Amino acid sequence: MRVGDASGVDLQRSFDDLGVPLSDVTFCILDLETTGGNRNDDMITEVGVVKVRGGECIGTFQTLVNPGRAIPPKIAVLTGLTDSLVAPAPRIETVLPSLLSFLGDSVLVAHNAGFDVGFIRAALARAERPTWNGTIVDTVHLARRLVRDEVPNCKLSTLASRLRLGHQPSHRALDDAWATTDLLHLLIERAAGLGVLGLDDLVALGKIGGHPMAPKLKLTADLPRTPGVYMFRGHGDAVLYVGKATNLRQRVRSYFGSDDRRKIGPMLRETTAVTHVELPDPLTAEIVETRFIGSLLPRYNRRGTRAAKYCYVKLDVDSAWPRLSIVKNPAKQGVHLGPLPSRTMATLVVDALQTALPLRRCTQRLGRNHVAAPDAPVCSAAQLGVAHCPCSGTADASDYSAAVALAVRAIEGDPTFVVDRLRQRMTKLAGQQRFEEAALTRDRLSALLGAIRRTLLFAALARAGRAEVSNGDTTWIIADGALVDTRTTATLTAALPIVALGSIDVGRPAAREHADEALCLAKFFDKHARRLSVTCDGEWTFPIASSEAIAPLERAA
Repeated sequence: MRVGDASGVDLQRSFDDLGVPLSDVTFCILDLETTGGNRNDDMITEVGVVKVRGGECIGTFQTLVNPGRAIPPKIAVLTGLTDSLVAPAPRIETVLPSLLSFLGDSVLVAHNAGFDVGFIRAALARAERPTWNGTIVDTVHLARRLVRDEVPNCKLSTLASRLRLGHQPSHRALDDAWATTDLLHLLIERAAGLGVLGLDDLVALGKIGGHPMAPKLKLTADLPRTPGVYMFRGHGDAVLYVGKATNLRQRVRSYFGSDDRRKIGPMLRETTAVTHVELPDPLTAEIVETRFIGSLLPRYNRRGTRAAKYCYVKLDVDSAWPRLSIVKNPAKQGVHLGPLPSRTMATLVVDALQTALPLRRCTQRLGRNHVAAPDAPVCSAAQLGVAHCPCSGTADASDYSAAVALAVRAIEGDPTFVVDRLRQRMTKLAGQQRFEEAALTRDRLSALLGAIRRTLLFAALARAGRAEVSNGDTTWIIADGALVDTRTTATLTAALPIVALGSIDVGRPAAREHADEALCLAKFFDKHARRLSVTCDGEWTFPIASSEAIAPLERAA
């Protein structure tokens, strides 16, 4: 066994941040010779590794390995390794500790890495050692992406010959590792033309394969590895799509490989530029993304572009005989749930309340002095005994007021009575094997609890007034339910790149156009409430309780 290290010092680095420049990455280029191609039945006969950094060799590792079985004649002819040659060599179980120590936390490179890494992992498993899960770069995948048009195939021998590499493979481990090292350096040079400058770019490039839009990767060359918002732009600088990212560069480049959503291909074909806004943290990025989407309504965005379809469930408690309705905009009077993301959800919420409570379902306007006609018909819901019917004169005012009070109580945060009634109905229907009706009741209950929680999150955000919310080195400044500023120890964002689309007043429902931002903030504060430091001129009520037992909302005077 021969192990050489040109520097004599430990040069290994960890890669928690895969954005490290390629010039600073330590690569270990590995090649194995084996008795055959089956990782479970065949054995390793030779190991060769070349360690490089910054284009310079800093060490090598080479050893023969006794496979513990005869080497097939065709393998002996191919590699020149015979049973007598490997007989004095150590077994792989003895070699593994030295090999793993030499590899350290370097990036492993191999030509057809699945073969070599598969044999190493199989050997580790037989030796009852932990598996190896380091970062891998496969030069076969890179060659297919970068030089496939220049060569008849991507075999190492073909690439070395056609590309005139300094070392030629010979079916011996260290020679082949040197040839793969030359190939790696050539491929890195070629990849630089596509904006591949960091390790994360190189790893992702191998997975992109022959993506038809891969030449447009150069549009991402200037993207930083920081949180922010990115925009795909088309002809005339039109914004096609807006997204957020914790790592802008990594996220945008993923569209050229791992993202297989149906709309991505057409969007990339139209893309002529990618612009970005660098922001101090992921939450601010999500808020700015929401604002851009709400104001620009990009063609390829779906989430955040439908605020115009949001609606509210209203109970007009100031009328003589209050009823539930679905409205586009909140009224000045009454209690509301919402804004809700769709009329479908709002309908389920109304159905849930009407299933549990005998509220009138007719749409006729009834004054306080309403007198029913002698021959006024009784609505079908009243005939079935599930609703009052004041328009026919058969409803009792006190009973109806009690039902309205329970509905208000549910809307304002304590749906215990309604939940109990709906669960009893689900149990009864399931017992009668009416499973579809039971499932529909479940969906109604789920929609109701979701709507209540959503509304209470809006209300909690509004009650905070102007607040400074800190988590570690980041402070978010909130006013009237909107993000005003974000500060960190390193930067001060004096003005966000786009203003809020609305605000929330205490005791009033959130505006439809502001709902997405407000919900984003409220959910974040609710989820992380235990580790936030807060000063505010209002009332901080995060985290809110479960939607089945929540403090009542404040109603506008």
